This record gives sequence, C-alpha cells and structure tokens, in this order.
Amino acid sequence: MSSSSDNPLIRFAAFWWALGVFSLFAILLIALKLFSGGGEEPNVLEEAAGAKRYEVASKVKAAQDANLAYKEVEAGKVVQVPPHDVFAVVGKELVSSKAAAVKDPAQIIPGGIAAAAAADAPPIDVEAVNKLSPPAGTPPDPAAMEAGKPLFAICAACHGVEGQGVPALGPPLAKSEWANGPVSNLIRIQFRGLEGPITVHGQQMTFAMPMFPVIAAMEDADIANVLTYVRNSFGNTGGPVLPEQVKMLRPESAIKTHLKEADLIKPTP
Repeated sequence: MSSSSDNPLIRFAAFWWALGVFSLFAILLIALKLFSGGGEEPNVLEEAAGAKRYEVASKVKAAQDANLAYKEVEAGKVVQVPPHDVFAVVGKELVSSKAAAVKDPAQIIPGGIAAAAAADAPPIDVEAVNKLSPPAGTPPDPAAMEAGKPLFAICAACHGVEGQGVPALGPPLAKSEWANGPVSNLIRIQFRGLEGPITVHGQQMTFAMPMFPVIAAMEDADIANVLTYVRNSFGNTGGPVLPEQVKMLRPESAIKTHLKEADLIKPTP
C-alpha cells in the first residue's frame, strides 16, 4: 500500500497551496512598499555625514589658502608667501651656496672622508679635561644626581641596578677604581665604547660583547649627570662630572673604533 504522500492529487494540491502562500507574501510586501511612500528612502545619516565632511574640507582649504597667501604684516614687510615662491628662493640659494665642512661629530658618516680626517686629527688633551674636575670630596649637585638616576637605567642592563656588574655583560661599577678615577676615561667610553679585557678590583674580566656607545647621542648635561650619579653612588666618591668636560671630549664620537684598556689612563687602585 502506498502512503498518502505518494498520491499525485495530494502533491498537486500542496504545490498550488505553497505557490499561493508565496504569492500572498509578495503582494503584502508590495503593498507595504506602496503605503510607505514607494521608491528608495534616502540615507539621511550618510547625507548628513557627507555634508559635514564637505564643510570641514572647505574650512581646511580656506585656512590653508589664507595661511599660504601673501600677508603684509607692516608697511613693506610681506610674509607667508606661497610655497612655489619659497621653493624658488631656496633652490637659488642651494645652487649658489658652497659646501661647508661638517663640524658636528654627530653628522659625520662612519668610514667617510670626514671620519678619516677626525681620526687623523691631533689627540684631545685629556689631561686638560681631568684638571677641570672639582677637588676630591666635592659633593655633587643633588639636582644632577636626581637627573642622572633614571638615565642610569640604560647602564644597569649590563652593570646591574646596584652597580654590582653582570657576568658576561659588564664589569662592576661599585667601588670601582675606574668609576672613581680620571673623568676622561668614563666620558671617552660613553662616546666610543670599550672592548677587550679590563682589570677591575685587581681581577681581569672579559665579556662576550664590547660595550657600545649607547648614550653618546645624549646632551652634554645628560651624560655629565649620569656619570655624576655613577661616581657618587654604589660606594663611589669620585665627585661630579661637568658638562663642559663632556663637551671637550665630544669629538671622540667621530672615531668609530672601540677603546681598549690600554687607551685609557690607568687609575689608582
């Protein structure tokens, strides 16, 4: 016996019933569209946002035009000329100017002519730098110590937060003869770095990597402050470092070879 679902009449009736339901649904949608006004509704929010963007763009363009236009701030004095006039003047000056030698060590390209000339230059009088150091026992400026303390965070990565040193990375600074010794040693190391073994507390130490001049780009006062902090912390009593001493030795930054212990003034243990 076959089921009722296999009856052709039942299937035919179900087909037309479903078709009628879909047709009725379509008619209802069309009616709703007609009663709502017909046609596609405008996107009010998008139009409002677009109008605001055009308004802002117009204001920006007006401001740029006003700032780049000629302005006579006083009789016979015109400023804020259009860019094409500025470029024309600058271009003429560049064409007519003569190249000048680079004097700032920070602008010297390693391996270039200026770097070679700096390397061949007469050595800096480090003794003159050391003579500027205040007498032994001179207390450091508290402001310099306060400014140097956060800068020491860079050094602490290899020398330890208490200056105790880090095996295979950096020698100790606490009660170090190098930290308390001639100021020129510390300043020169900041500008050129240090490689090879170094004797600290009577013990020769070697490290996996050389010290790189990581703070050489700092201002003279910043380098002086962090070195002042080192020379007056961790049991050290080396005294303050002056910004003018750092300035005198800044030409060393043009020399791109690392210092070795033999290049430094041997401190008194």
